[in-house]
Amino acid sequence: MKIALIVCDRATEVIWNAFRLANIMLEEMDDVTIFLNGPSVNYATLSTDQFPLQDLAKIFTLSEGQLLA
Repeated sequence: MKIALIVCDRATEVIWNAFRLANIMLEEMDDVTIFLNGPSVNYATLSTDQFPLQDLAKIFTLSEGQLLA
């Protein structure tokens, strides 16, 4: 199944949950694309200890997920 997630939010938790969901879908062998729009493009600067966005994004891209911004 091909799935696209579109994220257009500055809230760290929203972006974190999108990456978590995408990584779970990749484990199920789905083709997943995340399109970051607007303030979510700066996800790397929004990363915190509680919401490690950079770590999840790295797992996502290494698992052959497609990240568009």
